[in-house]
Amino acid sequence: MFTGIISAVGTLRSREPLPAPPGAGPAGVRVEIDTAGLGLVDVALGDSIAVDGCCLTVVAIDGAVASFDVSLESIARTAGFDVGRRVNLEKALRLSDRLGGHLVSGHVDGVGTVREFVAVGESWRLAVAAPAALGALIAPKGSVAVNGVSLTVNTVCDEPAGEGGGSTVFEVNLIPHTMAMTTLGDLQAGSRVNLEADLMARYVARLHAAGALAGSVDIRVSGR
Repeated sequence: MFTGIISAVGTLRSREPLPAPPGAGPAGVRVEIDTAGLGLVDVALGDSIAVDGCCLTVVAIDGAVASFDVSLESIARTAGFDVGRRVNLEKALRLSDRLGGHLVSGHVDGVGTVREFVAVGESWRLAVAAPAALGALIAPKGSVAVNGVSLTVNTVCDEPAGEGGGSTVFEVNLIPHTMAMTTLGDLQAGSRVNLEADLMARYVARLHAAGALAGSVDIRVSGR
């Protein structure tokens, strides 16, 4: 688990195909990330680090450089792992840590597209078009992770199917600290971003769907 509070900004410095068994198709890629100020002293092989909101497992460490194996599934369902890309980094949450953002699993729900990114006074307004299926999990004043950054949703607008493919457009406000400590300042109209909806919203949606299928959901709490 993560909090969506970014610890450091790293740079993806290499990407190489993973060897595949004879006769098998591509097996994914291994990426090397210069983790900059993240600090890997307390990171061991097998630990998890969120890279732009995607939970990856550390497979090698060389100084400040961490290596990760990325499956084809992860590549297909995220905004990508291009060499030279700056990425937001966060170590996995410890039970003793403060939860400064919101509970983030590191499982990307979908890829959104930046519609608008403009300065408004001393802050910036970021509008993102999310896939319609994900839009149902995004609510005003709720939480959403954009490239791993925990943000509060200001507005939500569901577009008709004929406009943008029926996307849900949500807006968030970015303060100067967020711009300085993350890669969100690199975004522009048309940029693709990793999105993760609030964890609780997933369960509410599932309970609602299960209730619709079964006719009702009977939740009983026993106690003394």
